[in-house]
Amino acid sequence: MRVLDAAAPAAPAPGEGRRFPFQRRSNARAAAPAVLDPCRTGREAAELEAGLRALVVGQDEAIAQIVNVYQMHLTGLCPPQRPVANLLFLGPTGSGKTRIVEATAETLVGTSRAVIKIDCAEFQHSHEIAKLIGSPPGYLGHRETHPLLSQEVLNQYHTDRVKLSFVLFDEIEKASDALWNLLLGILDKATLTLGDNRKVDFSRAMIFMTSNLGAAEMQSLISPKLGFQAAAGPGPDDGRMEGRIRRSGVEAARRKFTPEFMNRLDKVVVFRPLGEAELRRILDIELGLVQQRVLAASAERAFVFRLTDEAKDALLADGVDIRYGARHLKRSIERMLVQPLSNLIATEQIRGGDLVRVDWDAGTRCLTFLREDEGIPMQAMAELLEPPARAWVRAAAAAPPLPQKAPLARGSRRG
Repeated sequence: MRVLDAAAPAAPAPGEGRRFPFQRRSNARAAAPAVLDPCRTGREAAELEAGLRALVVGQDEAIAQIVNVYQMHLTGLCPPQRPVANLLFLGPTGSGKTRIVEATAETLVGTSRAVIKIDCAEFQHSHEIAKLIGSPPGYLGHRETHPLLSQEVLNQYHTDRVKLSFVLFDEIEKASDALWNLLLGILDKATLTLGDNRKVDFSRAMIFMTSNLGAAEMQSLISPKLGFQAAAGPGPDDGRMEGRIRRSGVEAARRKFTPEFMNRLDKVVVFRPLGEAELRRILDIELGLVQQRVLAASAERAFVFRLTDEAKDALLADGVDIRYGARHLKRSIERMLVQPLSNLIATEQIRGGDLVRVDWDAGTRCLTFLREDEGIPMQAMAELLEPPARAWVRAAAAAPPLPQKAPLARGSRRG
């Protein structure tokens, strides 16, 4: 008879006691655990972040949120039976809320036209919801209705590499309660039922909503800093002001929307007001876009223009307004630069292959245009462009044609 020791571990029965099919390491010195870095992103997500930072200025939080949800989509870890993202963008006008959605589509699928934009100001009455989902059978004009949110519309810009849809509800606070209630099912279950009982799947869609709620409160917080220097807005070290601006936007949204609506949002991002440093970077981006418009308008009339520092300062001095953000700067560019350029092109004072220098005349307080060179071939002209415009020219020459739009689905088949 063996004497059993209660303190000794019991021997495992045959076939029991081994949880893993592999042998435990016999050596006593096991390898040290490797430290993992969860802040790193994959190659495709990093490309999206680089593209957004090249097109959007001063909104790092919004860029980070879009990159994070796209990384989750790529790895297949998005919540099942929900849209890829439900994001609400708050902030003053001209801060880039709509622009960042267009930049996301432009970076991923090559065109900003892929954004399905719903102007919520057109849905201030409940009966106007029929424009989104179509009229139910039996209503006059049922067969002629074209739902704005059909499955064909969502999938029309899918590519072999990116099968994502981008849906933007612009100025969501102006919509009726009927549209908010319609969004509850989309945000929660990624499903929409059309008027003829067809189902629309939003599980491959990124839902964006923009609103100017809280803009008045944000303006009151930064109103003591008026003028050109005041446009700098909260500095990077002014964390308290940033927090107050963010809280004012979120509180305004909670007062406007119901708790069940707010509870279906993945993130509420408050866009910070743009300052002088951001607007200077936006000026260079917008000038590059104007140069692209010049090159895309006509190959025979393509030319290159360059602005001096004095000309850029003049555009900033005229276009900086803390109340209107980047849109006021765009209007100044159109008025002071684009319109005179169009006159010079129409009167053939500027011809294809010209190099034009744009300067500022303090006496007349307007931009001046001087031809520095002419007859430049297109290959040499591309080398004179800034890097973003140069990359655009090369990409435009090598890009395949855009996919054709799929025909819109009718409400029902004709008898």
